[in-house]
Amino acid sequence: MVTATALEAELLELAGSVPDPELPVLTLRELGVLRAVRVHGADTVEVDLTPTYTGCPAIETMSADIERVLRAHGMREVTVRTVLAPAWSTDDITPEGREKLREFGIAPPRTRRAAGPVPLALGPTRTETSDADGGRRPEAGTEPVRCPHCGSAGTELLSRFSSTACKALRRCLDCREPFDHFKEL
Repeated sequence: MVTATALEAELLELAGSVPDPELPVLTLRELGVLRAVRVHGADTVEVDLTPTYTGCPAIETMSADIERVLRAHGMREVTVRTVLAPAWSTDDITPEGREKLREFGIAPPRTRRAAGPVPLALGPTRTETSDADGGRRPEAGTEPVRCPHCGSAGTELLSRFSSTACKALRRCLDCREPFDHFKEL
């Protein structure tokens, strides 16, 4: 394992402070897409960036924003490489990023319990079922998607796609407010 130099650590922090173009409430560090910064010589830097999914249209804007920030810091030559392996996962979102999503009104992705592929379970779109006495409870074996407005676990899926391909549109069954949910990948 190669230890980062002080300059590399500084440039990683600068590049990581760039806001995500689709979710400007998050930085690229909080989103977990910034993988590495390597300095070559006095003013040349190479940055590894992993998109949230292959074909993500925001990758070009992220790259341009990183180049702009690092050039403003004195780097003459900035190369941003798109790195697809290891693939980005919603597990890469930092705890600070998850809290910012919640505060912004977007339900953060649920944490995955095990490494490896995300299991696909087909079933009803609601994340709740009724008890015998009419009360609501989450489906067995699933972590509920909580409403970012009131915290209720009683929510339903309205659409598998929302404002971006990485979010779904949901509605709270208690406060009735619609909200985005950052899908688990």
